[in-house]
Amino acid sequence: MFYETEKNDHGLPHNPFKAIVAPRPIGWISTLDKEGRSNLAPYSFFNCVCDRPPIVVFSSTGYKDSVANVDATGEFVCNMASWDLKDEMNVSSAAVPHETSEFGLSGLEMAPSRMIKAPRVAKAVTALECKHLQTLHLKGLDGAETDSYMVMGQVVGVHIDDNVIVDGRVDVTRYKPLSRLGYMDYAVITEVFQMGRPQT
Repeated sequence: MFYETEKNDHGLPHNPFKAIVAPRPIGWISTLDKEGRSNLAPYSFFNCVCDRPPIVVFSSTGYKDSVANVDATGEFVCNMASWDLKDEMNVSSAAVPHETSEFGLSGLEMAPSRMIKAPRVAKAVTALECKHLQTLHLKGLDGAETDSYMVMGQVVGVHIDDNVIVDGRVDVTRYKPLSRLGYMDYAVITEVFQMGRPQT
């Protein structure tokens, strides 16, 4: 099959785009607003974009609290959601008033960061402390602004639970990071394999 995205004439009951670009890691973004109130929200449009320096990106449909808080304070934490925290992650995705903390809503404890003021999820086995680089208000081919915003941050500190380090390497099968698929589908990593690059 083939369809043009502008026409969206795929004939399927649900748009398949996000099911095709999958799996996507979930950036569980924790921030503080200017008044020091905490916020926590998962973003499946998230990834790292380079490692020298280490830079991560997440994007939001709508100028939501996470984006506003990063723009106001210049920092955020990307906590990696895992199988053990899937229910708390889901609760934190609820649309609630700005003054409501998703930490309290989901029953999660905050832990202090080392390099920034924004807290991290205490039970998250990995967390990336980030300082804001830029926020882009995205535009389409027609030049019109969309309702989507892309936030880039440089990682300045990394937290790793020692229990997921095996033989000097982070073992993702130990903490099973969540990934987002299409629709309401999620997946976890339970096994990995290796392939060496061809020698030329």
